[in-house]
Amino acid sequence: MSNKWGKCDFSEIEKLQKQFEKLSKTDITRFCQDVARELAARLLSKVIPRTPVGIGSFEVVGGKRYTIRSGGTLRRGWTANTEEQAESGSVPDAISYAKSLRIARMGNDYIIIVENPVKYASYVEHGHRQEPGRFVPALGKRLKASWVEGKYMLTISEKELESELPALIERKMKRYIEECFNYG
Repeated sequence: MSNKWGKCDFSEIEKLQKQFEKLSKTDITRFCQDVARELAARLLSKVIPRTPVGIGSFEVVGGKRYTIRSGGTLRRGWTANTEEQAESGSVPDAISYAKSLRIARMGNDYIIIVENPVKYASYVEHGHRQEPGRFVPALGKRLKASWVEGKYMLTISEKELESELPALIERKMKRYIEECFNYG
């Protein structure tokens, strides 16, 4: 009884082994940070347009209203480091701002904080009480309702992004693996 061994070409298996080695050596931390920054930018792109823009602040002099500041401070606050920066109007765009955010790592979690430094942001988000009948000179009106409903611009944006999250991460991971396998 004789055994005959055929020829085997292991070059494809060796190529696959090299690609897996390259994949294992890649910087997974950088990948996770890139994903975190992209998610922050996507959240900002959703929350900024949802943030209401006020009519600005006014001063009433001799029966005439004069604009002191135009509205939009709260909206600009999403990409500002301070309330003063938001008021001034000199804020970066959402993508540049997201790239500048610090990422903390706690165990396997990567944490990036998106916040609005404008002092009244939480009141607009969640709602607030007010005193009915009180006259507000800046508006030139009396307050009517005892409760002002929140706009939930961040809450709605977070929920929307959360529903898109699995598909976003899957696409990003697929691209990452393809780069490791195709360009090596």
